[in-house]
Amino acid sequence: MLGGLYASFTAWGIIPHYGWGFSIGSEFQMHSWRLFILVCLFPALAALIGIVFMPESPRFLLENARHDEAWMILRQVHDTNWKAKGEPERVFTVGNIKTPQTQEDEFIEIQSDTGTAFQRWTVRHMTMLLDIVCLRLQGLFLVIVWFCMAFSYHGLGVWFPDMIKYMQYEEYESKVRVFHRERVERFHFNFSLVNQVHREGEYVHDNTQRMKSVKFESSLFENCYFEDIKSTNTFFETEKFKNCRMENTTFLHPKKGCHLNFQEENDIVIYLVSFLGSLAVLPGNIISALFMDKIGRIRIIGGSMLVSSACTFLLLLSFSQGAVICWQCLFYGASVAAWNGLEVISVELYPSSKRGTAFGILNGICKFAAIIASFIFAAFIGVTKIIPIFLAFAALVCGGLVALKLPETREKILS
Repeated sequence: MLGGLYASFTAWGIIPHYGWGFSIGSEFQMHSWRLFILVCLFPALAALIGIVFMPESPRFLLENARHDEAWMILRQVHDTNWKAKGEPERVFTVGNIKTPQTQEDEFIEIQSDTGTAFQRWTVRHMTMLLDIVCLRLQGLFLVIVWFCMAFSYHGLGVWFPDMIKYMQYEEYESKVRVFHRERVERFHFNFSLVNQVHREGEYVHDNTQRMKSVKFESSLFENCYFEDIKSTNTFFETEKFKNCRMENTTFLHPKKGCHLNFQEENDIVIYLVSFLGSLAVLPGNIISALFMDKIGRIRIIGGSMLVSSACTFLLLLSFSQGAVICWQCLFYGASVAAWNGLEVISVELYPSSKRGTAFGILNGICKFAAIIASFIFAAFIGVTKIIPIFLAFAALVCGGLVALKLPETREKILS
């Protein structure tokens, strides 16, 4: 959550401010979006440094006969927990340490005299994969829930900002002003020209400094000059001056390089929406943290997904940007509880020897669902909103109902 807030807040504060960029020589333009990427590097470096100070898994140390190191870490866990419970005087004692037997050891015992090393490796890992995903019914249910949750969450994550941008574009286009066969002579435009189309006009001895989303078609420019245009949408490209004649016309200090090709005001709104979406997960995190052990993982997951599906369905009744933003925030706030519950139950359902593999497989399925959803949801922007909303709604309802079939792991000892 903090990472999402950091990313959205810095994007909102940096990217729309195009003047924050600078040049390195004549070729490389360090624009604001590149500055944002540089700022995003800091958390990655912090994570890399933090890994150095993280303790190793005690189970891994035991499997590799590093008993003393495992004992020190377990003692630290023991002392920290009892200190938090108000009993720091408790002493950590260990009678004996038994090295855990892994699934690999079992296969070596069974098949040490049969087949090649590669065959044993293949059988070992394929058996583990099938056991995680298919053989156990709970594993199959968990795969379905992860896929449904990722499909709807990441699909709507793509759909929300693009839909808001499309609604802004439609509103902007509906207010375009068209000027036909105007003649402007010896005039200094010291105000912004915004969202205009000029056709078959004549402009003589004119000076223009600020333009935004302005197009000229079949027009004549004579003894005019354009100076230090600041808008990102007015690079002097052929589509801005279509079939126009330029006679003794000068362009002074035109902006060059890779800027974002959208209105600055709309950019700010999009980044604000992203920040609000990241902030909206705060109540969902608090609720899931307080009630995960009180009402159980299954109710958290199922209830969160069903509430999220209701928020998704109500998007069909939203016809304004404000309503879409409101339901976006509610969706993020409700769905984050399901994500937290899924991560907890995914860890608790599998024994230690399979836990890392299981979590990696589930995350891979999650990313696969996100890729599919991104393509599908993006394809319907500007076409219809019924299909994306229906797909997200159906996935959330299906995943929420299947989640209710998962076994409850609350207060059960991990194996």
